[in-house]
Amino acid sequence: MRSNLISDDVFTAARLALDGLSSRQSAISRNVANVDTPGYRAETVSFERAIKRAMGKDDLLSLKSTDEAHLPSPNQVSNMLGLYRKGGSLRADGNNVDIDVEMIDMNETVLKYQAISQLVSKRYRLLRDISNVR
Repeated sequence: MRSNLISDDVFTAARLALDGLSSRQSAISRNVANVDTPGYRAETVSFERAIKRAMGKDDLLSLKSTDEAHLPSPNQVSNMLGLYRKGGSLRADGNNVDIDVEMIDMNETVLKYQAISQLVSKRYRLLRDISNVR
């Protein structure tokens, strides 16, 4: 990626992270809204690997399917942002949403979003202060 004073890797990563965290928050909201919906499967959003790939720092080997019956590689699976959450106990009605897990995930997501937003704000403030020094 090309870097300059205004548009650099930090801002690109921050933008991607904020978009991913927003998508994660939407998935958590859908899970909470459907906590009592029979057959609903909890969703999750995993975007960290997509950010690494976009930033050119994905060091995973690329796997290639040679047959239609092959399972998708981890790289192919990670291309999908919305995934069903693995694990968790499945209730009798087929729902696997655990409200405690959702609240923990929500709080973690909010904290990450706030931290990245503050980082971007401080970085812009630094750039503004540098440009005023002239």
